[in-house]
Amino acid sequence: MTVRVDWRSSCSLTGTVLKWLAVPLAVPLVLAILDGDNPFPFVAAVVATVAVGVALERLSDEQDLEQREAFLMVALTWLGVAVIGAIPFYLTGLGSDPSSAFAAPVGGLVNALFESMSGLTTTGATVMSGWDFDNQSRSILLWRQLIQWLGGLGILIVAIGLLSNLMVGGAQLMETETQTRNVRKLRPHLDETARLIWGLYVGLTVLAAATFYALHLLGLAPNMDLFNAVSHALTSVATAGFSPEPQSAGAFTPIVQWAIIPFMILGATNFVLLYYITQGEFRQPLESEELRFYLSVLVSFSAIVAAIIWIDPEIDTGLEPTLRHGLFNVVSLVTTTGYASTDFALWSSGATHMLFLSMFIGGMAGSTTCSIKSLRWLVTFKAFRRNLFTSIHPEAVRPLRLGDTVVDEETVRDIYAYVLLAIIIFFLLTIFVVVDAARASTAVTEFEALGASASIFLNIGPAFGMAGPMDNYAGFPTTTRAVMIVMMWVGRIEIIPVLVLLTPAFWKS
Repeated sequence: MTVRVDWRSSCSLTGTVLKWLAVPLAVPLVLAILDGDNPFPFVAAVVATVAVGVALERLSDEQDLEQREAFLMVALTWLGVAVIGAIPFYLTGLGSDPSSAFAAPVGGLVNALFESMSGLTTTGATVMSGWDFDNQSRSILLWRQLIQWLGGLGILIVAIGLLSNLMVGGAQLMETETQTRNVRKLRPHLDETARLIWGLYVGLTVLAAATFYALHLLGLAPNMDLFNAVSHALTSVATAGFSPEPQSAGAFTPIVQWAIIPFMILGATNFVLLYYITQGEFRQPLESEELRFYLSVLVSFSAIVAAIIWIDPEIDTGLEPTLRHGLFNVVSLVTTTGYASTDFALWSSGATHMLFLSMFIGGMAGSTTCSIKSLRWLVTFKAFRRNLFTSIHPEAVRPLRLGDTVVDEETVRDIYAYVLLAIIIFFLLTIFVVVDAARASTAVTEFEALGASASIFLNIGPAFGMAGPMDNYAGFPTTTRAVMIVMMWVGRIEIIPVLVLLTPAFWKS
């Protein structure tokens, strides 16, 4: 078979990204040294990522990517960073029984890869037990937060900033990652666009950290010290969900939870629109149908959940907690952040089913969010409404519009296909979770399997029952967690870059 894909170029550029992963790894390494903890897990990761990165980089001198090479680099980069990121977790026995951390090396490896892939894909599902939260070093906890921040806006945008000579290939990579086709319009040079978007991302993160820590200094958030402020800033803006606290956002005072909400919303907002707002150009944000749809979902779903909590006779928390918990947890799940202000798995079935529905929405395209995304749902609903109209008026020609822009029919078909494919994969994963749990004699209810599958594949994080916000995924069989690692990877890079690799035509035609 003659391979038509320049895999060497894809691997070479993936190597460049892996080589530079040593820079963020140096942050927890320095913290480990300052805290007097064992720095070896991070030293090993730095050595591994530099060695692998340099070796891959030497495979080719080609610096331009066509579409197929871009797909391959997308898949390899996310996979490679997740594997390297798992090294510190594996060497510290994260997620394992402290009395036999290496008694089951396969289980320990799966747990480390699960935590790393969950972090990088901003899923926020964890295998950490109470022992881990109490006994893991601050450096390991910071690496969990930092790898989510790196994965939030997309590790590939970091790659674009580093590989400014990619030219057309670079634009394809950025548009693949941001799902936004107008990234070229912000700046004439792609590397300038990458720096601009990352500037917004860093700026929002700094603002969040300053806000959270200010509440601590004012005496309004006693346990929101500098470490927690930085940690939660990294994962709230990244809509990621890891927290150094086992109780997630529920460990903090109500004012902290209110303060986190706007940063989750902004993190799931199209960064192109945020750029226009920073430039004082409000016309495009105000005219964005997707933004209006996204905000209307947050408001309506929050109101419904709050109303269900309010009328539940078994929950008597008062008006402010009802509104706060309803809004916080809906925003958290719609934006795929995965924080929790309380154990919502204990709510009534009406509230939990609304939260389950929230998992499938997602924030805006071109943001840090995952799931199906608001833009696809908006186009799907508009297309369905148009189909109803044309069934009554078959002679009518009615183009589908988003604002003043006509959406071409090929894009509509692609969106239909993506939504259908995502739902099919979700159901197949649910079936596997149920069957594998029965094989391993693990008690998993149908709703727990549905919630966990949606949460993993759509990169949400917490679910219900044994995967609830105050629990973890360690109770699932090792084989289930191994499959979940793959599903987090597939879901985060929007399915297609992985599936096309499995088609013979990708390699031969």
